Amino acid sequence: MPVAAIREFFKLESAGGICLFFAAVVAIILDNSALSQYYDAFLSVPVSVQIGALEIAKPSLLWINDGLMAVFFFLIGLEIKREALEGQLSTVNQIALPGVAAIGGMAIPAAIYAYFNWSNPVDINGWAIPAATDIAFALGILMLLGSRVPLAIKVFLTAVAIIDDLGAIVIIALFYTENLSLTSLAWGIGGLVICAIMNLRGVTRIAPYILIGIIVWVAVLKSGVHATLAGVLLALAVPLRTTDAEGHSPLRHLEHILHPWVAFLVLPMFAFANAGVNFSGMTFASLLEPLPLGIALGLFVGKQIGVFGACFLMIKTGLAKMPEGANWGMLYGVSLLCGIGFTMSLFIGGLAFDDAAHAAAIRLGVLAGSVVSGTLGYFVIKTAIAKVKEPKSA
Repeated sequence: MPVAAIREFFKLESAGGICLFFAAVVAIILDNSALSQYYDAFLSVPVSVQIGALEIAKPSLLWINDGLMAVFFFLIGLEIKREALEGQLSTVNQIALPGVAAIGGMAIPAAIYAYFNWSNPVDINGWAIPAATDIAFALGILMLLGSRVPLAIKVFLTAVAIIDDLGAIVIIALFYTENLSLTSLAWGIGGLVICAIMNLRGVTRIAPYILIGIIVWVAVLKSGVHATLAGVLLALAVPLRTTDAEGHSPLRHLEHILHPWVAFLVLPMFAFANAGVNFSGMTFASLLEPLPLGIALGLFVGKQIGVFGACFLMIKTGLAKMPEGANWGMLYGVSLLCGIGFTMSLFIGGLAFDDAAHAAAIRLGVLAGSVVSGTLGYFVIKTAIAKVKEPKSA
């Protein structure tokens, strides 16, 4: 492939979603081939970092999930802060429709999962798995439809996904934290306080925030709170606006630097490490078991009911307006795309359960729900766009 073609590919807004999809497919193929033992061996490679008495020893899978994903959550935190201060989440009018839609899109899927798994005291712990939306995949599929998709629809989906991510962060902090070490947590909080003070004192150099951020990540990792939350909290301390003559924004600069790394390395690596499902011994009946069925139906049925139902009520009661240039078909299609849970759903699933049997069931449910939601959502939006009459030329 010519270098120019490669450059053009990486400029595509859908490129990140395509890479994510490719990594997931490769993982599934490897885990169902003669190379499956090498795939499993790669995920089990022990990696250790030690400085004096401080040691972090984890298999490569957990370095990806706890380390690389902290970078992803750091980027999410930067986006949330920017949007809350001056973007799509900065006013009540802007946040009303996607905010209520995101809440509905988290509550209904969780309720559907709970319905199927309520009688199992272990499996009910995964109630939050179908509550998440994968922003990279959802936006990637939307971008494949081209420029005829109204900008307001893209903005709406982005806002829903960001609020959804914020909800997932809160869920992880409240429900998936165990064995708390107050000493390590105090070190983490101390580092965050220092970063906040630097912000207030007008420190705009990025290096100090990153160096202290690494210390915060280690402290939070050792505290029992999931280490990825360190990324979100650190992001909130990074200054967005500055008073210097050049108007340099450390937050925007970090977003610009990190976005391609997250889109083309962090998320594909996570997908490759977590999407592998070995289908040997599985039948269609495997999908009908309570845990994978609850996840799949939570994503496919719950998301569209929660998101579209909330939008319908908000618009019909006059509490919000239809996104400009959109119609009900487009809004329903976007509600379906919100059923692509993938990255965040797999991530929460890994926090809820740590055994191989549950991991396979989670991946099966997430993949089934996400694939059906993404495929149907694409064709629904494509059909809705086709029904919009082209403006007559003057």
